[in-house]
This record gives sequence, structure tokens and C-alpha cells, in this order.
Amino acid sequence: MGRVIQFEDHALARLRERCAAAEEANQDLLAFARGHSGAVSSIHSAVLSAMEADSFDSLLHVVTQEWPLMLGIDAVALALIVGERGFRVDSGGVQLVDPQMLQRSLRQVDGVVLRSVDRGHPLFGPACDLIRAEALIRLESDAPVGLIALGQRAGQQLDGRHGSELLLFLGRSLSAMIQRWTLNP
Repeated sequence: MGRVIQFEDHALARLRERCAAAEEANQDLLAFARGHSGAVSSIHSAVLSAMEADSFDSLLHVVTQEWPLMLGIDAVALALIVGERGFRVDSGGVQLVDPQMLQRSLRQVDGVVLRSVDRGHPLFGPACDLIRAEALIRLESDAPVGLIALGQRAGQQLDGRHGSELLLFLGRSLSAMIQRWTLNP
């Protein structure tokens, strides 16, 4: 005579596994949405604070001194090529840099580069030894051209597509403000 195979226990265990996996995926999605919302808010706050700058020096102060706190990062460096000269601005002030080094860096960045690193980009100056995750954002404008480097000491998982879109917005906004202050002081 045939034997009856009980599927109920197996089906119930499988259903419980699928429910647990769906709940975990739901929690991951909620965590991402909360983080993305926070990132959007931080980027918007940073852009608004830069828009409120009443001079080019004030804009540089906002970017290098206030943005790290607003964006929850450890270091910001801004590099610009003005005429034949290269400049790097960070929390320590303004320094001259080799414009050819900046040109090489610009060729390597098409929009935004997000990466984990053992050592940060040289644009971070003395802080480059401490940087473990960085975003390099190309500044696009008629003049001057440059890069903004955002860095943090803690390495982290980087969200490529969504993070890049936000950082492109940040870079384009900063480019427009720099152009405004350098071409129409």
C-alpha cells in the first residue's frame, strides 16, 4: 500500500523562512530610505548654506569649515585651477598646488568617483593619511575648473548610483556659485 507523505511541516517551515526573508528585506529597504532621506536633507542644507555666502571667502569658509559638520564627514578639500595656477583650500587655508597634478586628477574623474581607500587623495593634504573613504566631485564651469574632495576616516559601504546623483547636484551647485563669485565678484 502507498505511503502518505506529510508536506504540511515542510511547507510551514518554508513559509516561515520566506516571511523572515521578506521582513529582513523590508527592514533593509526602510533603513536605506531613511539614510537616503537624511543624505538628501544634508546635501540640500549644504547647498543652501553655500548660497547664503556673501563673498567668495565666505563661500570657501562654508565649504571647508561648515560642510564637514553638515555632511557628517571628516574632511573637505577644494582644488581650483585659475589661469595657470592651482590652488587647494581646506580647513587649514589656501595653498598653491601643481596645476598639472590637478589636470591629471580631473581627467580621472568623470562626474563623481566614490571609493574606499587606504590613503586619501593628495588634495586632502596632511589629512590624506587618515582618509579611508572619499568622494571626488568634478566641478564643471566655464572658469575655474576644479575638484572637491570629501573624505572620512571610517571606511564604509558606498552607495554608487544614489550617492553619485546627490554629489553631482552638490558639485554642480558649488560650480555655479564659484563661477558667480569669480567671474562677477
